[in-house]
Amino acid sequence: MTFLQKKKQYGILFLIALIALFFLMILSGTLGAADISFSESLRIMVSGVPWLRRFADAGSIRSSSRMILWNVRLPRVFLSALIGAGLSIVGATFQGMFRNPMADPYILGISSGASAGATAAIVLGWGGMVSGMGMTALFAFAGALLTTLLVYRIARVGNRLPTLGLILAGVAVGFFLSSLVNIMMFFHRDQMERIVMWTMGSLATATWGQVRILFPVVLLGSAVLFVFARDLNAMSTGEETAKSLGIEVEKVKKFLLALSSLIIACCVSTAGVIGFIGLIVPHSIRLALGSDQRVVIPFSAAFGAIFLVLCDTLARNLIPPSEIPVGVVTSLFGAPFFVYLLHRNKKKVM
Repeated sequence: MTFLQKKKQYGILFLIALIALFFLMILSGTLGAADISFSESLRIMVSGVPWLRRFADAGSIRSSSRMILWNVRLPRVFLSALIGAGLSIVGATFQGMFRNPMADPYILGISSGASAGATAAIVLGWGGMVSGMGMTALFAFAGALLTTLLVYRIARVGNRLPTLGLILAGVAVGFFLSSLVNIMMFFHRDQMERIVMWTMGSLATATWGQVRILFPVVLLGSAVLFVFARDLNAMSTGEETAKSLGIEVEKVKKFLLALSSLIIACCVSTAGVIGFIGLIVPHSIRLALGSDQRVVIPFSAAFGAIFLVLCDTLARNLIPPSEIPVGVVTSLFGAPFFVYLLHRNKKKVM
């Protein structure tokens, strides 16, 4: 099969994935304690688009359904799609950059930094809002970025940024920050439940304000990472090979690290630590479609969004009226599927 044939085939498959994501988002909006039909959910979504509003038959939409879907469910659905896409794309980038199929967005200890920041805000009782963002989220964002800077400073050797040094520094800093979180939990046991729930990940407090902040970060960040797909392909064969092809490896690594860290920090500060998705989705795409980053990155975005929307829908509907942390669901359902996929593709993995 020629490259053009493959490109056309991948284009059709990607379009199917986007259509599946769209219908899954509508379906997710219909599920919950309040009964909202699929058609009504679709009409409410269409009514929110100015140039499509006349096709929505807005007069037949119940005001209660509009309020529930538009103010509660849709922000959560859109936020889950954005976070799933963001974490999956960063996972694909790190797996290519580190040449490690086990790399995920949290390999550099960024999740531990976010957890430490969020825990500090919780135990200090700083639960207010600043510019529409909660203090816990802002502290988590700051903790994630500061952790990235610390890992970078530890791993840097002159102007070089050794891949192994980054990973080892990330692991060490991550363990240290996790210990700080445990110490804060030990001395503030009255806040332990809030801290544990945050570290498990949840989208229960999703708002349109969070969607507006995260949307440009994930969209633009994903577009830029896709531009570097060819560089990642070269780097995955070895840094010396990439240098021989004219790629400035150190500059590319530093830029990708900074951009990926920003995406992770925004995602984690918004919804807590949602594990496993940044590992399973890009690796599954690689097993199914090959290791070309020009394919892996966009498909990771689409299927990462699908996977997290599906997991969050299950998280809030499996045991109503209670809710399971979405990070638990991603691991609970993702791990068996991942094991099955590895079993089916043993020769590709070895």
